[in-house]
Amino acid sequence: MQHKISKDKQLTIGIVGFGTFGQFLAKRFVQAGHRVLATSRTPYFSEAAAIGAEYFEDADDFCEEHPDIVILASSILSTEPVLRHLPLTRLKRSTLIVDVLSVKVFPKQLLLSRLPPELDILCTHPMFGPDSGKGSWEGLNFMYEAVRVGKDPRRQQRLELFLDFWRSQGCRMVEMTCEEHDRQAASTQFVTHTVGRMLGAMDLASTDINTKGYENLLQLVNNTKNDSFELYYGLFLYNTNATDELERLEKAFDVVKKQLFGRLHDIARKQLFPTPVPNEQPPRQQANGGSSSSSSSGKP
Repeated sequence: MQHKISKDKQLTIGIVGFGTFGQFLAKRFVQAGHRVLATSRTPYFSEAAAIGAEYFEDADDFCEEHPDIVILASSILSTEPVLRHLPLTRLKRSTLIVDVLSVKVFPKQLLLSRLPPELDILCTHPMFGPDSGKGSWEGLNFMYEAVRVGKDPRRQQRLELFLDFWRSQGCRMVEMTCEEHDRQAASTQFVTHTVGRMLGAMDLASTDINTKGYENLLQLVNNTKNDSFELYYGLFLYNTNATDELERLEKAFDVVKKQLFGRLHDIARKQLFPTPVPNEQPPRQQANGGSSSSSSSGKP
């Protein structure tokens, strides 16, 4: 059961990009007692109302509500143009800007280069979504790096209140640099998406004799199908480590293929060219020319 926070700990959280993931986050923020504002290219008035959020079709009106925190929840590929068209000068100069993208070095560099220096920056990656996080968030990873946060006690307190929300949901808090995140994510997230999409291209189907391992593969396919190709392409395009992992995956597949066909070649060769059976050795002859196994009772 959700326990709402006290009034002095309530945040006004603005969400830019109110698609599936933005709505997923908004619902939890509202349940926790925070005020949620939203804006997006597509009008989501009814969806916001159903959640308990306030929707603004005009980004200027959204910014003039002066949210404490603005979360950029757009797709990886659209983040740069979304940020470019956001009227940042209408925000409070102390606003905390948060990204929730699946890659981290790209938004970190983008925010540092595009945001006015008085705005705070927090890069995060909630490593779950509407499918994997539809129930409890207990034990699910939440990665973050406080890239730039002013020393003013109010800014520090706001950061902690925001992080406390994720702690209160049971998330496993992982403080990590964006660079280290992308290095590790290339070996986990990108490879997982790649394998899932490869298996999906094979049109795997459930059978009457599924093993547990096969069911896990089908679940992986379903999970990756629910994510857009745009997300997958973003993981590839905006993580410099992804190309290396793709090459490693191809090499590993080649190694396994060579092992299989190498053994098959050996078996076929043995069938085509069987090893000849050694000829039976002739009986050993004695010095006088007689066989060692013959009788010696002959007459003179």
